[in-house]
Amino acid sequence: MAIRGRSAYVLLITTAMVLSVTLNLRLLMNSPNAEQLFNVDDTPFQNSHPRWKNRDVLMPEKTHNSPRTISARKSQDLQDFIRAKPTRIPEGPGEMGRPATVAKSEEDEMEKQFKVNYFNLMISNKLSNDRTLADYRPTGCLKKTYPRDLPKTSVIIVYHNEAWSVLVRTVHSVIYRSPRHLLEEVILIDDASTKEYLGRPLEDYISTLPVPVVLHHAKERRGLIGARLKGAELAKAPVLTFLDSHCECSKGWLEPLLDRIARDRTTAVCPVINQIDDRTFAFVNSTDVTHVGGFDWNVIFNWYYVPDREKERIGHDSSAPVRSPTMAGGLFSIDKSYFEELGSYDPEFEFWGGENIELSLKIWMCGGTLEFVPCSHVGHVFRKHNPHKYKNTTYNVVGKNNRRLVEVWLDEYKYLYYANQPDSMKIETGDISPRVKLRKDLKCKSFRWFLENVYQESHYNFKFTGVGQLKNMGSGSCLDIGKAAKHGSNEFKGKDAVNVTANKVELWPCHDGKVQLFIQTDKKEFRYMHMCLDYNVQFAYPFLYECHGKLSNQEWIHNLETKALQHPASNQCLDIPQAGSMIPTMKDCTGAPSQQWEFIVRFQGNISPEEIGRASCRERV
Repeated sequence: MAIRGRSAYVLLITTAMVLSVTLNLRLLMNSPNAEQLFNVDDTPFQNSHPRWKNRDVLMPEKTHNSPRTISARKSQDLQDFIRAKPTRIPEGPGEMGRPATVAKSEEDEMEKQFKVNYFNLMISNKLSNDRTLADYRPTGCLKKTYPRDLPKTSVIIVYHNEAWSVLVRTVHSVIYRSPRHLLEEVILIDDASTKEYLGRPLEDYISTLPVPVVLHHAKERRGLIGARLKGAELAKAPVLTFLDSHCECSKGWLEPLLDRIARDRTTAVCPVINQIDDRTFAFVNSTDVTHVGGFDWNVIFNWYYVPDREKERIGHDSSAPVRSPTMAGGLFSIDKSYFEELGSYDPEFEFWGGENIELSLKIWMCGGTLEFVPCSHVGHVFRKHNPHKYKNTTYNVVGKNNRRLVEVWLDEYKYLYYANQPDSMKIETGDISPRVKLRKDLKCKSFRWFLENVYQESHYNFKFTGVGQLKNMGSGSCLDIGKAAKHGSNEFKGKDAVNVTANKVELWPCHDGKVQLFIQTDKKEFRYMHMCLDYNVQFAYPFLYECHGKLSNQEWIHNLETKALQHPASNQCLDIPQAGSMIPTMKDCTGAPSQQWEFIVRFQGNISPEEIGRASCRERV
């Protein structure tokens, strides 16, 4: 009996100990510090217990309306549940960055919701806040190591009426894919949102996260630029990292950015930006840096292929940082003190537009470097339309910003912008003297230096006598791009740039419109944007064709004495149209008044006509 009683006692004690251990483990799983014990390599989602599977939290019943009220007890349950770092189950919708779909019966509602934010809100709401992503880095990146004592960063995210699921997924990806010791804080700048769920519900939610999240509500709309300046003001860390509110950071995204800044504080860095499809939320795989940033004739950012000279500079190493003339502007890191030394953003810029080009020019022209880092990947939802409205029209906002930009930073090349955007000269710039003084104090280089040393592929990369009109002395009419003007809004892209029959030039009465403004370059070209006056003897007329910089059919010599506009390749001269036509002709050079042209300069360039040279020895007049 004694032995049997002792056995029962031991069994009772053992059972109690097992229950105690089980209870402590369950409490530990809900602890904010659980990842410190279960996650030894600073990477998230190592545990597969179903307890950690993410649930939708504080989502509105209809995402375009305010969220339903939840009880204090239910709210506390949810907060308890999400405190632990969750583990994702890869089989869910969109896991590993795969595309997600909806049922046929949901498609009509999906299209209605799409118009709320101009991305697939229904799909986004189906995805986990912590969905898994593939590793998009080049293989060379996996061998790289980084110092532990890299500078900390404050991640600044600006939003206005952003969808809950997209915003939360952005924040989660920052927190759970960043080494904790490098992430000082996440700063959310609410640019006067009107959605109720972005108020107190968001405040309650971020209070449960394991990293400090600062939430600032602006009382009135400041736009992206003003809101980011507020975020930079609040930031405590020595490095600022700016992200849009519809991003997803992938594994290992942060260390490569901070490492470049730690090596040189005047280096600003951008991650490789993977496209998140606005319809399926698929993470489009791009491992290498295939494109860098430039800008077009409207001073609007565009992408172009990494030039061969840059590939050679980095030894064709796909894991090496690539220099870029400009940044897209949405996603980048920069030393905070250096950002301030550069004058941050122009405080007179309104809402958005031009700030990325201005900052890029300042970085390069004032002694810094701008890079894309292939070992850092961040996904971004690229929308085809902007769902938000501003106090002015978009044209006025971007037009004012761009005019300030070109007046301060483009030197005489601002006239090439005005040639393409003549109406912008009517927009008031405001006082630019502080920005002019800033450039002088920083001892920044010229825009010409930028073209010759950084952005050699630019359409602006030439010297020019001026921007003006080619007026025929015999008829008094001016050379005009004619019917080709219908392509002007598309800037002669793709097939439009090489369509000879559609791009015939014409002779029209002279006027002040941009369709008669040509640029005479040091390469003996007459340009309209990136299109050149061209002539091939197999055609009976001159036309516009994409500039190739090889002279030949695009070389024109304007004789300052005889006024003839000679085409050396054909040894003919530009002449007036035949009767009943508006298309100029090419004829043997005779010196007749119909072959005399005056270049009436509207905007002065940076070389004189004499520097281009008088007519060559091949001229016959």
